[in-house]
Amino acid sequence: MTELSTDQARRAIVDHTRRLANAAVAAGPGAAVPTAPAWTVSDLVAHIGQTQHWVAEIIERRITDPTQLPTEMAAAPADPAEWRAWLAESAQRVANACSDDAMDAPVFNAAGDERSGAQFWLTSMVNEAVIHGFDASNAANQPADIDATVAAALISNHLTMLTSPTWELQRSESAHGIRGTGQTLLWQATDTPDAWFIERRPEGAKWQPGARPADVTLTGPASSLLLTLTRRLPLADREITIDGETALARHWLETTAHDAG
Repeated sequence: MTELSTDQARRAIVDHTRRLANAAVAAGPGAAVPTAPAWTVSDLVAHIGQTQHWVAEIIERRITDPTQLPTEMAAAPADPAEWRAWLAESAQRVANACSDDAMDAPVFNAAGDERSGAQFWLTSMVNEAVIHGFDASNAANQPADIDATVAAALISNHLTMLTSPTWELQRSESAHGIRGTGQTLLWQATDTPDAWFIERRPEGAKWQPGARPADVTLTGPASSLLLTLTRRLPLADREITIDGETALARHWLETTAHDAG
């Protein structure tokens, strides 16, 4: 499977946050965010910068106890003229916090899986910058370019989160909804060698890399698959080919939908 190195992930955070900032300034503070309807662009900017500072503090302080997580959030600048500098600072701070030395250090991992805490947060911050960067570009009516390797790595992260030990605690309705009796889905990238096979089992959904026959197969560029999985593009996106039970794919997307963020 396509994976990002630590250095690639750090660069992606900084780069996609910069793009997000540029799009946000172009859109303006009061602009609606069509792909996150509960938010304005100001909300989006605050969310990204605050989350990056919050995560950086977790890693910098090597917090392992979830009861000790930071409770105060950084103040976002009210003046859009300050957004670029503020987001550049937050992105660089979290990238620096995810240093090589931090990767194996004891840090709280909200997914409860086998990754170290810093590994979990690093990939989560790439996801935040990329997906919300698309949101900002969409709000500004600008194109958003997502590298295929970044998109492929984030698809794996997305499915890892949905099948993580703590997903049922965070989203019990979703965790129960994606259970099944053997229904299968395959997401196949056309611009990387990656494929993601999902099986809905009675005890919970599982995924594994590689292609195999499935009840529904969705094929397309990795970025289109990622944006469809995260409900930023419709299932009927022209770049995705669907073969098999479309209703099964639609149910998966509806059941795994997140709130505005």
